[in-house]
Amino acid sequence: MRVVFVDANPTLAAIAERLHRPGEGELVVNRDPDITPEQLPALLGDAAVAIIDHTTLPTAIARQCRELKHVVFLGTGARSYMNPEELAEAGIQVHIIKGYGDTAVAECAFALMWAAAKGFAEMDRGMRAGNWLRLETMQLTGKTLGLVGFGGIAAEMARLARGAGMRVLAWNRTPKAHPGVDFVALETLLAESQVVSLHLLLTDATRGFLSRERIASMRDGAILINTARGAIVDEAAMLDALASGKLAHAGLDVFEIEPLPADHPLTRAPNVTLSAHSAFRTPEASDNLIQAALDHCRRIAADIG
Repeated sequence: MRVVFVDANPTLAAIAERLHRPGEGELVVNRDPDITPEQLPALLGDAAVAIIDHTTLPTAIARQCRELKHVVFLGTGARSYMNPEELAEAGIQVHIIKGYGDTAVAECAFALMWAAAKGFAEMDRGMRAGNWLRLETMQLTGKTLGLVGFGGIAAEMARLARGAGMRVLAWNRTPKAHPGVDFVALETLLAESQVVSLHLLLTDATRGFLSRERIASMRDGAILINTARGAIVDEAAMLDALASGKLAHAGLDVFEIEPLPADHPLTRAPNVTLSAHSAFRTPEASDNLIQAALDHCRRIAADIG
């Protein structure tokens, strides 16, 4: 079975080559992370499996890959790059990878929360410009953190926040229980939380989930943290809330358009801390990710027989 990793950056390419076992089938690692969708049919050739990190796979392009039967997407947000239902109708199964970077992403959300509460990014920019900028900031100990969506990442975030002396609320679409976490109605969570952190998968049901109306129902001066997907938030409404002070700060690792355009309004908002969709990028998470992807390929090969 031929497998092609179509868009490997240098770090992930080296890990894939290190973890691939000799004699278990051909693994082609394409070290061009900026490959375009139109180049995929020629690159894949007769490959049955494509490993994809961040390259868009339109269904029309996938249909041109005659032997392609499986896509292993490196993460959970495949819908940002392809349509799994349309691909299934074309005979191509999409596999996602969960849990590989729960701790890494939670640590990023936790760091963004602290940076937002303490105004580090704004003070750093001011001081580099020659201004002795001193802000009044938020003390997080004793404050309430609201987790919207509760999976592995949110559970890790809860562990970190409770260790820092925070009260933790959570809302999930299906009932859950977790030690030290109070599960409440979404309306209660938004109204009571000084910090709201998003941990939802992007689906048709969650696109625009944090709407203008829901932002308006949040506690005045709250902090918003998003390490999930940019499209979960009404971006225009978030910008308005940041400008008015309804939101004191936003710590964002994900955006509706990625890479974030240089002239995007978020780059000019003083009360925003930005990171470049890098929450999961730690050596530990990357090893877990590629190991899981290769395990998917091994299971596919075993099923093919």
